[in-house]
Amino acid sequence: MSSRRDPGASPARPALRSAKLMALPVAYAGRQAAGAGRRALGRPAREVNRDIQNRTAEHIFAVLGELKGCAAKLGQLLAVYQLALPRDIAAPYQAALARLQDSAPVMLPPTVHAVLADNLGPDWRDLFQEFDDRRAAAASIGQVHRGVWHDGREVAVKVMYPGARAAVESDLVQLRRISTLASVFLPGADVKSVTEALCEGVRAELDYAGEAENQRAFADEYRGSTEFYVPEVLEQRGDVLISEWLHGTAATRIVSSGSREQRDRVGELMMRFVLTGWERHGFLYCDPHPGNLWLLPDGRLGVVDFGACAPWPHPGFTELTVQMCDAILNGGPAALESAVRTHGFALPGRDFDPVALDSALAACGEPVRHERFRLTTPWLRKQVLRITNPRLNNVMRELTLPPGCTPFARAALTMVGTLSQLESECDYGAELVRSVPELAEVFTTMRRGSEPGVPAN
Repeated sequence: MSSRRDPGASPARPALRSAKLMALPVAYAGRQAAGAGRRALGRPAREVNRDIQNRTAEHIFAVLGELKGCAAKLGQLLAVYQLALPRDIAAPYQAALARLQDSAPVMLPPTVHAVLADNLGPDWRDLFQEFDDRRAAAASIGQVHRGVWHDGREVAVKVMYPGARAAVESDLVQLRRISTLASVFLPGADVKSVTEALCEGVRAELDYAGEAENQRAFADEYRGSTEFYVPEVLEQRGDVLISEWLHGTAATRIVSSGSREQRDRVGELMMRFVLTGWERHGFLYCDPHPGNLWLLPDGRLGVVDFGACAPWPHPGFTELTVQMCDAILNGGPAALESAVRTHGFALPGRDFDPVALDSALAACGEPVRHERFRLTTPWLRKQVLRITNPRLNNVMRELTLPPGCTPFARAALTMVGTLSQLESECDYGAELVRSVPELAEVFTTMRRGSEPGVPAN
């Protein structure tokens, strides 16, 4: 007698999950070999390569979509970062990965009810005036339902997939194994330490109690703000988190069809929200992607999903920020080499070309060289291709990321990706100075040095 598995239940068998993840690079290698044979038989190289890209994209989509866990989280991040790829390469990945964000299998009502009963008690329905069995939104390790709390407030009910913890732990084992391959592309990086920092960040998102605590802290800090709104947490028990429902326009919709005013407003406030955590309450919001942002009718930015947060800043981060920005914008190769080595962006004894690094990073400072600057996907694509060029002489291959900077790197990359999707125009230098006043002198020196006939120092 066979039983049907709830398609919303996350597959927890480690062997099955491992096999599917490990099959991705094997299948890609097989497609490349088959493609070489087709090219040898006379098929146009462009046609063969496009077919390989399409098949690989669909395979990634199918595997990550089924696995959920942190594999699905990886897919969500890729759906943002694929915009940095050249258009002819990105197209199949964009189509496949964008669907992944909304394609997690739906937990059927009996499974949802079972999770709610296990965590809220058998009389869980008494807590609600209304509860909608239909999924309102998907999350990487669960889904969100809409309801009306017993006091009449509309609520968002976040429910974790059964087996999600085991699934994510299995994914992390594979991530550690696969991460060793990164040393082929980044021989100068401390891959092990950075991977462990990433794993800790992913594991933290399984802790709904910690997420509720984070959300309460942010809600308390911004209560009464004219710029930001964080929904109140009404209840958290086990794998269920209940908070106020947000009414507004999703940033995902603004990315696709928003006005210029909306785009600029969301981009500026999103950047300010991430950075003001630095000075206001020492906490970093690490997940500012469009799915977590809402423009409210009164013009405030609504923010949800506080699973990915980190203590902020780590010791010496202000000094690191000021010295690195000063070296990139004003210092030249010698100052940049000194800052890179001082703050651990190059492993001890690792050689790199500071002149090449100065040249590679110069354009990345362009947004703060202007009073206002519009980030776009073509601009981001150009910077990413410059930095990630696979050539052996690419100086970025020789650098590493200090593990303590991993949460900031995640937040910063996601933030820049979102700003580029929005095509947001802003005074980025002013926003940075708002949170790090010490940068004012750095930017003043930069602008003075850009004036004709005026020396930088």
